[in-house]
Amino acid sequence: MELRFHYLRPNQITARRTEFPVAYVPLGTLEWHGLHSPMGADGLQAEEMALRCARKGGGIVFPTVYYGESRVNSLLESDTKYQEGICDRMKLQKDTFAEEKFPYTGIQQVEHCNHHLIHIISEVASYGFQLVVFVIGHYPLIENARCAAITYNQWAYDKRWHRIGTMAVADFLLLRDRIPNAGDHAGGWETSHLLASHPDTVDLRLAEDDLQFGIMSRRNPTESSAAFGNEIYDLAADSIVERVRLWMAAPDKQMGHGMNL
Repeated sequence: MELRFHYLRPNQITARRTEFPVAYVPLGTLEWHGLHSPMGADGLQAEEMALRCARKGGGIVFPTVYYGESRVNSLLESDTKYQEGICDRMKLQKDTFAEEKFPYTGIQQVEHCNHHLIHIISEVASYGFQLVVFVIGHYPLIENARCAAITYNQWAYDKRWHRIGTMAVADFLLLRDRIPNAGDHAGGWETSHLLASHPDTVDLRLAEDDLQFGIMSRRNPTESSAAFGNEIYDLAADSIVERVRLWMAAPDKQMGHGMNL
């Protein structure tokens, strides 16, 4: 069955929500992931993770969010160590990622992202779901998602209607006690994910040692494999589904002050 909200008809959404009223929202970005991987790597991975969770445990996957995070904070293109090299390789002006090229400051962009996520929570809530799970592909967005969850819950806490619960999950946080060096940027972890779910987007010939640039990992991307990607996708999805089921088994216990995010 199709699990993506935007592909489903109203009666299909109603049936799926009645069965298990959980909505997964994948969060990614557009960012350099080496010469060998696509710019949308984070969102592609987050959506695949969300789909595997919905298949394993129920729920619906809302559209992946690629836009809205700060373009001058916590982004490889904003890192002065990599800006010039990325611009050179993409044939862009050297100052194209400078903060003054954007209409809003870095902190304003962070705030706008948080507001956008709060709006998404309320939009999901309007369709009758009980829990929204932000599945993080771009690691820094875990902070934005948690901030949005806290702010939304603070606003909705004393409303007469039943508010939606919110959770934010990232695979490297779930697996760091089980797999050494969990998570990376464009290295063997993320590249293995993409080989498992979107192999046509990866060209390992461009990951050779002399071509590598902007990769943050203890795993060489040339040693990536679809088998490892499927393993870590499924381990993380199992962990997420377990947490979601625990939440859904006793939602009232999860909605108080200082809730576990």
